[in-house]
Amino acid sequence: MCAAPWMEEAFVGFADTDRAESGGSQVLGCEERHSTNGPAADGIQADPVVDDELIVLLSDDGRPIGTAPKLASHHRETPLHAAFSSYVFDRDGRFLLTRRALSKKTWPGVWTNSCCGHPAPGEDAVSAVRRRLHHELGLSVTAEEIVPLLPDFRYRAELDGVVENEICPVFGLRVDAEPVPNPDEVEEYRWVDWPTFVTEGLAGRSEVGLSPWALLQLAELEDHPVVAALRKPSPSGEAPR
Repeated sequence: MCAAPWMEEAFVGFADTDRAESGGSQVLGCEERHSTNGPAADGIQADPVVDDELIVLLSDDGRPIGTAPKLASHHRETPLHAAFSSYVFDRDGRFLLTRRALSKKTWPGVWTNSCCGHPAPGEDAVSAVRRRLHHELGLSVTAEEIVPLLPDFRYRAELDGVVENEICPVFGLRVDAEPVPNPDEVEEYRWVDWPTFVTEGLAGRSEVGLSPWALLQLAELEDHPVVAALRKPSPSGEAPR
């Protein structure tokens, strides 16, 4: 599925968020902004998958058909493969917005959803979410805390000759802890007001550019009932199911 024309137009300023037009931080309902420079980034544990990461190749109907090295597979004709996106909320209902590290091969320095990644061969998506949340943001969560949002999400997008082509189920979760970003993965992060972020992001008035997958996901998450439940803690404190 190709990116919609309106998304491509909005993408013009993504790679340089400092030049994006802005109405100020309140456009995002920004509460806090954090970079990864400093002691908070120390002590991140290595992800054993990263050093020799393989992606799972998929047929057009979503069946696994093989594997390939992640870095070597992302180019002008990136094959369809398995991925995931996750959206993290805190107990005050704020959303964790992250900016991809400047060293990333794909979409460096672009603001996006809380955490993305690829399941390893033989790894289920929820386990991959847990692994990447810990590696990228220092967040430890249980499988029970992760809930599906968009199980059938799929997209294709291109920037500077590099294509993303993914079947990418979307998950949500709630945390109590503050992130500890890995500077190899995350340049900075913000806790933002979700309704304002969605409204301004979809209208193209956000002070930061967003990844194409995040824009497409927001259009489906705007009125999602499970997102509403994640932002409103249950009496028991458990995540919605």
